[in-house]
Amino acid sequence: MNDAVPIRIPGSAMRIAATARTVGIMAAERADALDRSGAFPSEDVALCHEAGLLAAPLPADLGGLDLCAPRHAPILLDVLAHVGRGSLALGRLYEGHVNALALVLRYARGPVAERLAADARAGHLFGVWNTQPPEGGLAIDGPAAAPRLVGCKSFASGAGSVTRPLVTARLPDGRQQMLVVDLEAGTRMDLSGWRAHGMRASASGTLDFSGIPVDPAMTVGEPDDYFREPDFSGGAWRFTAVQLGGIEAVFDAMRAHLVATGRGGDPHQRARVGEAAIAVETARLFVGRAADLIAEGTAAADRLLAYVNLTRLAVERAGLDVLEKAHRSVGLSGFLQDHPLERLSRDLATYLRQPGPDRALTDAAAYVLADPSPADALWHGRDTA
Repeated sequence: MNDAVPIRIPGSAMRIAATARTVGIMAAERADALDRSGAFPSEDVALCHEAGLLAAPLPADLGGLDLCAPRHAPILLDVLAHVGRGSLALGRLYEGHVNALALVLRYARGPVAERLAADARAGHLFGVWNTQPPEGGLAIDGPAAAPRLVGCKSFASGAGSVTRPLVTARLPDGRQQMLVVDLEAGTRMDLSGWRAHGMRASASGTLDFSGIPVDPAMTVGEPDDYFREPDFSGGAWRFTAVQLGGIEAVFDAMRAHLVATGRGGDPHQRARVGEAAIAVETARLFVGRAADLIAEGTAAADRLLAYVNLTRLAVERAGLDVLEKAHRSVGLSGFLQDHPLERLSRDLATYLRQPGPDRALTDAAAYVLADPSPADALWHGRDTA
């Protein structure tokens, strides 16, 4: 750990963003060294624990800062963006941790939530693992008196290091049950398939859960609660906040290169910087408005989901635009391994690939077409929920 940048656990959610900024800065110093297959930012996760970030999503009565509360969405935006700016791999893992705890706090019974909150305070990393192979997906099998898990989850970020994954498992009737499974670090994972272009340090892999007994204390909510809206799709705003941090990191690398090489005076370079600045601010404005809608708590569910879906696409477009401008401005040197832009670009391009972008866009468009409000009132008019 860098002793020159001390970590102090904040006493309120208002100050946690400053701590997250420090964590992001320190994670950025290690990110290049972790850019290899099979790597995992264990020091950064430990730093998140020391800094109070792992417990921060919990409510105050469970030892946290209530960062998952809707009213704190703008603060959570800053936290996620700061972490993502320092390391998109760490940002992906931390966003999954927050997502899992949000589901636990919303759906788990009191004793289950209390036990899992204690695990978060103790430094266990949580995550949400829902993706699975077409064959061999995770299911609950066996006699009712002694059910067990059988099957796998795939593309599981933090495989082997996330020790409290929240997973969905198929019941005999086809419904999906949320469970938080206690895993021992370094077990049951297969990282051999994660040979990705970017986000190498996210340690995404396949986990085989076969044989693990299903205990009622693992159960979170009722069957199919995981898919309840607006939380299921609306929660996507959080990963756009992490993406925003990655976009800003690429933009900063582009600017730093032009200043260091003395090429910022060229009018074509200035034009690209201006266009990139517009894209960055567009992403921040969209994510900020999505967070505000969450915090206000009055938007109708369909309106909120439509805006979050548009935010997904707006941030993706902004990220692609900034990548293009950065590559044009920096040129070939930005593709060399010792240039700061090289890894940042690969990580961002990989993390921008989120599921169902076409569906998100067309669903939002369907809402826009059905809403009789004029354009100025679509997102900024009076909410009626």
